Amino acid sequence: MGTNYYSVRRSFKYESADLFWDRHFNEDCIHIGKSSMGWCFSLHIVPELGINTLEDWIRMFIEPDRIIIDEYREIVPFDRMMGVITARGSPNSNNWDIEAMALNHAEPGPDNLVRHRIDLGYGCVAHGEGTWDYILGEFS
Repeated sequence: MGTNYYSVRRSFKYESADLFWDRHFNEDCIHIGKSSMGWCFSLHIVPELGINTLEDWIRMFIEPDRIIIDEYREIVPFDRMMGVITARGSPNSNNWDIEAMALNHAEPGPDNLVRHRIDLGYGCVAHGEGTWDYILGEFS
């Protein structure tokens, strides 16, 4: 389980939108990524829209005609979104064994988290400089 986040134009009627289907390659509603407990944030990159890094997302987050919402259609302030992406961690060491890591295409990450193993077949193209991974393609 986790929570998906979106960058939407203020004019976009997100209250009635099917966010799962509207989020891909639609400039009105762009999937930012997913927060899952115990994992680095899955930051969605969308090269077709010029979004390849966290810095690209930050530029979009501060655009005055856009807001951030979560999958429950709640508005998420910029500072909270940045915390969800960059200030992650767990007080307990992860206890994943080698088999669990392999099954989940994961590896140990920073701050007692697990992170996606860089594997183009499963979408992770790079690790961020902190507690996020860059993920390409569709995911939920």
